[in-house]
Amino acid sequence: MNRELISVIDEIGRQKGIDKARVIGAIESALQTAAKKRFGQAENIQVEIDPKTGEISVVSKKIIVDQVSNPKAEISLQEARQYDSEAEVGDEIGSLIEMNELGRIAAQTAKQVIFQKVREAEWEAVQKEYSTRQGDLVNGIILGMERRNYLVDLGKTEAILPIQEQIPRETYRRGDRVKAMLLEVRRTPKDVQVILSRSHPQFVAKLFELEVPEIMEKIIEIKSVVREPGDRTKIAVTSREKAVDPVGACVGIKGSRVQAVVRELRGEKIDIITWTQDPRVFIAEALNPATIEKVGIDEEKKSALVVAADSQLSLAIGKNGQNVRLAARLTGWKIDIISATEYEKEKVERDKEIKAALAEEAEAQRLQEEARQAARAEAGETASS
Repeated sequence: MNRELISVIDEIGRQKGIDKARVIGAIESALQTAAKKRFGQAENIQVEIDPKTGEISVVSKKIIVDQVSNPKAEISLQEARQYDSEAEVGDEIGSLIEMNELGRIAAQTAKQVIFQKVREAEWEAVQKEYSTRQGDLVNGIILGMERRNYLVDLGKTEAILPIQEQIPRETYRRGDRVKAMLLEVRRTPKDVQVILSRSHPQFVAKLFELEVPEIMEKIIEIKSVVREPGDRTKIAVTSREKAVDPVGACVGIKGSRVQAVVRELRGEKIDIITWTQDPRVFIAEALNPATIEKVGIDEEKKSALVVAADSQLSLAIGKNGQNVRLAARLTGWKIDIISATEYEKEKVERDKEIKAALAEEAEAQRLQEEARQAARAEAGETASS
C-alpha cells in the first residue's frame, strides 16, 4: 500500500509537473482534514508521510497537565506516564491513530481533498509557467470545439481559442496544428484558463519577429500594428541603422518573409509602412497602396485633409472605408480624403469666396471713406456760417 502511494505520488508529479513535496503536503493536509472530521476539530492531529517509504503516521498530540480541563487537547500526567515513563507536565505527547480508525467516510473525504489539493497545485503550476509567457507565440493541437471556442492542447495544459480571438472564416479540425499568441492566463474559482488569440494585432507583430531576424536583434522596431483580422493589416516599422531598409527587410527576398506571415494568416493582406515623425509623410504612407498627392494637417485638432488622384480615391478609401480607417488608427490622426477634382473645385470656390470677401471689404471701406468726407464737408459749412 505504501509503495503504491509513493508510486502514485511520483506519477502525479511527472504527469502534472508538480513538485513531489507539494503532492505529499496535499495528501497530508487531506488526511488531517479527514481525521479531524472523524475525531473532532478540537483534536490536535498531525499527519506525516515518509517521502521514501510512503509510511503514513497519524498522531493525536496533547499537552500534559496536572488537571485536565479540555480532554481534546490535554492529558493527565498519570495517563501520559502509561505511554512514557519520563513524561513531565508541560510536555507534548502523541498517540498514533490507526488508519483504519478513520473510517469509510473519512477515507472518502481524504480522497476528495487530495483530488482538490492536487488540482490546485496543478493550476498554480500552470499559472506560474504560462503567466510569464503572455504575448509569446505557442504551438498546439486542436482537440475539438466547445460553444464555438476551440480547445487546444499545449502539451502541459489545455488552452482556449475563443470565438472573438479567432480569425473570421478560419476553421480547424480535430488534430490540426495551430499557432497562436498566448493572450492571457485567467484564474477562476474552478480552474486556470489559458487564453489564446489569432486575431490580436500583436499576433502579426510576433509572426514578423519570428520571420525577420533584424526585429529579434532590435535593428528594426515595430512602431505600430493595426488590423481587421482576416482582411488587412497595416504595420509601421523603422530602422535603427541607416543602412537597413525596414520595409525591405520585412518583405524579404522576393517577398519570402512577408509571404510566410500571409500564409499563416490565410491570405490576409499586409501593408508594411515606414514610420516617420513627419505626420504628412506618415499619413501618405499609411494610405498605401494608394498614391497620395497632397496632405494638409491641423495639428491642434490632429486632423488631416488628404488629396488623392481621381483614379486613386477609391483605393485610398478602401472597401467600406477600411483602408482609411486602418490608416487613421495606425497614425492616430483623423483623416478626410477628397479627390483632386473635388479639391480643385473647392479651391476655385474658395478663391471666389475670398475675392468676393475682399470686394465686399473694399466696398465697405469706400462707403466709410465717403461718409467721412461728407461729414467733414458738413462740418466745414457749419463753421463758416
